[in-house]
Amino acid sequence: MAMIAPFRALRYDPRRVDLAQVVTQPYDKISLEMQQRYYSASPYNLVRIILGRSESSDGPADNVYTRAAGYFREWRKQGIFLQDSEPSVYGYVQDFKGPDQHALERRGFIALGRIEDYANNVVFRHEQTLAKPKADRLELLRATRAHLEQLFMLYRDPEDEIDRRLAPPSEPDISVRDEYGVQHRVWRIFDPQAIAAVQTAMASKKLIIADGHHRYETALNYRNERRSSRVSAAAGASPEGSAAGTVPEHSGAAAYEMVMMTFINMDSPGLVILPTHRVVAQLPSFSSEAFSKQLRQYFTVEELDASIDPHRATAILHEAGRAGFALVAVTDDRAMLLHHPRALGSSIFDGLSFRQQLLDVVQLHQLVLESVLGISKEAIREQQNISYVREIGEALDRVRTGRANVAFLMNPVRISQAEDIAFAGEVLPQKSTDFYPKLLSGLTIYALE
Repeated sequence: MAMIAPFRALRYDPRRVDLAQVVTQPYDKISLEMQQRYYSASPYNLVRIILGRSESSDGPADNVYTRAAGYFREWRKQGIFLQDSEPSVYGYVQDFKGPDQHALERRGFIALGRIEDYANNVVFRHEQTLAKPKADRLELLRATRAHLEQLFMLYRDPEDEIDRRLAPPSEPDISVRDEYGVQHRVWRIFDPQAIAAVQTAMASKKLIIADGHHRYETALNYRNERRSSRVSAAAGASPEGSAAGTVPEHSGAAAYEMVMMTFINMDSPGLVILPTHRVVAQLPSFSSEAFSKQLRQYFTVEELDASIDPHRATAILHEAGRAGFALVAVTDDRAMLLHHPRALGSSIFDGLSFRQQLLDVVQLHQLVLESVLGISKEAIREQQNISYVREIGEALDRVRTGRANVAFLMNPVRISQAEDIAFAGEVLPQKSTDFYPKLLSGLTIYALE
């Protein structure tokens, strides 16, 4: 069962800072240019904690993690962060424009969720994780002893029962617009009856990690570390995690057993997944003519206008995708629509279920990136020849300016596909889903002590 709990969040004091100048996108979406912009925006911008700058003089006593812990400690002392007086859950609404520029609203709530081993069949993943990002986040968590960003979790609620129970009052406690024009509104809900009703309704839910796979598994690893330390401690030691008062006593959980999550209903009309396009570069002796011939081993290939623009590419993908697999490959001198793959069930897909084989992103990785272009799984994991972009225009520009060999334009993974994969205990290739908009970092913080 999914156990959630209210908590006393740390939040920026709006009397001390301009909230728009201190919140950020999630750490793994922050480019070097964004990091610089955040640093310049405010001396209290959260980037200094979640993705600080490395220095040439860094060492064991002074590094990005020790500096992050220092900022976090000092900002609490200075009252930049204030802790709410009552354990609460936090209604969270995002107003934004979808890919078609229509106005959308995505509603959810922020609370603590109990960290579960995947084997318990309560929390499910749908993407692979990498060791390096987890090691980085674990060092940060050890240093700060706080969950500074929300995990994005999905659950099913066709009747919208939970969101209706958390219907917010008229004026939000937090309202801020991010750099992408998304309006984020947060309401603090501390009525015990409303919270208890949501806890009861959530108890039967299964949760899918939408964004934050690395941070979830980091929280899991940290929990296991703390459990081991507790077992090793002398008998009669006082329970850990109660000093900050962040987890109510009736939850029965030490602070490190919980992690901060934002829960979003999968049945919400405001749930949007964007495609993540692949751009391949630095291939030796790449020939678009040879590439086209090799593709025909595995797909039906239709030549398109080589000058295809983003609008036309999107329309072609959308229409072709109605019948199943569809992919547009663009080189410097041609564009091709790939459809009707012919290798389903072959040895190329050994170890992958038929459910996985049907996905566009799996077909791309197994047949095109690995079999045709010869890029190894390790090179893909390390992003040696491949990069990921959200905008079709950027992908086309990289090819047409000679910075890449080929761009692969894709349709988004459907939420039903991600759900089926997750509940089957399977995973998609990395960067397969791009849930939009992202959850803003810095709205609430969960301090473990």
